[in-house]
Amino acid sequence: MMDSRTRVLLDVPSPWSAAFSVFLLSVSVLAGCAVGPEYQSPDISVTSRFLGQDGIARREIQSKAELQTWWAAFDDPMLTRFVALALDQNLDMALAAARVAQARASLRLADAALLPSANVGAQAAKTYQSLETPLGRVLNSTPGFDRSGSYYEANLGASWEIDVFGGLRRGQEAARAEYGASEAGAVATRLAVAAQTADVYVTVRGLQARIAIAKQQAETRRQLLSTVTLQYEKGIAAELQVRQAEGSLAQVEAQVPVLEAALDAAMNALDVLLGAQPGTYRGELSSAAPVPVAPDLADTGTPAEMIRRRPDLIVAERRLAAANARIGVAISEYYPKFSLGALLGSATSISSGNLFTSGANQAQGVLGLRWRLFDFGRVDAQIAAARGREAEALAAYRLAVLRATEEVENSFSALVKRETQVGILTRGESARARARDNSLAAYKGGVVSLIEVLNADGSLLQVRDEKAQAQTEVARAAISSFRALGGGWDARNAGSKTYSALQ
Repeated sequence: MMDSRTRVLLDVPSPWSAAFSVFLLSVSVLAGCAVGPEYQSPDISVTSRFLGQDGIARREIQSKAELQTWWAAFDDPMLTRFVALALDQNLDMALAAARVAQARASLRLADAALLPSANVGAQAAKTYQSLETPLGRVLNSTPGFDRSGSYYEANLGASWEIDVFGGLRRGQEAARAEYGASEAGAVATRLAVAAQTADVYVTVRGLQARIAIAKQQAETRRQLLSTVTLQYEKGIAAELQVRQAEGSLAQVEAQVPVLEAALDAAMNALDVLLGAQPGTYRGELSSAAPVPVAPDLADTGTPAEMIRRRPDLIVAERRLAAANARIGVAISEYYPKFSLGALLGSATSISSGNLFTSGANQAQGVLGLRWRLFDFGRVDAQIAAARGREAEALAAYRLAVLRATEEVENSFSALVKRETQVGILTRGESARARARDNSLAAYKGGVVSLIEVLNADGSLLQVRDEKAQAQTEVARAAISSFRALGGGWDARNAGSKTYSALQ
């Protein structure tokens, strides 16, 4: 490990310090040192608890959801099946897998840059010299000149760039970090697909419930219109009441196609998430089912645990590590590059039969040096750009942490408040139901008209529609909470190096 004095000399962008740095580094090469700053995981200050954690803890829900497979806790077999299909068939997952393969190939390329390379070359040539060129005229004046010629050669060559100052090792470090980011990105895609599938499925069930309620409202309004029309024909009701009943019916009927269009869009979106053509799974969803009940969160953890569990934060941290390593790659351009080369082969211009004879053997050894000695202005700019990218990556990581915490707080708040809304609407539904029963009893007793009963039915259905919307939003808020907490994969026992890099 380099001491602080050595590190300062390496980082100073001055041509006058380069020669002395070479001397110091020649001593430290055996310790495997590399120029550039050593990476340190950023220290992020977070609170010990989420603001909405107490509200979540007070939820009185029987079912508990483990973060790894939270969708199973909704106790909806079709939801569980669709999430499994999405994780297996979704095309975003295929894109993420392709990006991982590209990053893995880049890492292999960076690994190979540290190793010697070898190649085999061979050639055979036949020539016929022109006599009308200056060379041909000179050669033609030589006794015994033969215009025809042959040349045969076969060589085995090898080369190796000696990574004295660690530029290649820093490049390998950057490639390894990018590979870790791509792996974490694939996990993040997996979580997003699972959450989106569950969210769309819940939306489908919520829309189906609202369409059923809207159709019930329309039927109630038709009965009201029929009753008012009959009273108008008998001279009991005014025309104004008939027109009001017609307008009320039209208003309710107009809601149905809007909800049906939203349902079609949701079903199509679910098919796409499952990697299928729109309409593929519509038959399975045609039968309405209740909106899944949101389970409780078995363990919400702490903000610090969330940072280590959310794959998108791991992506941001690994990109920061890669940017840090690339500073070392840029700084290594201050110093000379050494390489070794060797060639062993055979060459002849007589005949191919003499190619591997002792007289045709040839060998070569090369010690190469490349040094951008008068190019330090460009190197300075490259280092400044690398440091700027590192600062950008650090800011992106800190922003990702803040936004992740914001997502958790927002989803927690929405979950608790929407459940409160459901409770209020449940009480309202009960009150409206009693009012409807009372109006029906009064109608049978001849105290009120049928219009009062139908109006009470309409008010009850309106409350039920609002309750269906609130129940849908509760389930969606729970899904958002699981996603915000990084649920959907076993981060602590994962074999990926992306998680262990943050420990």
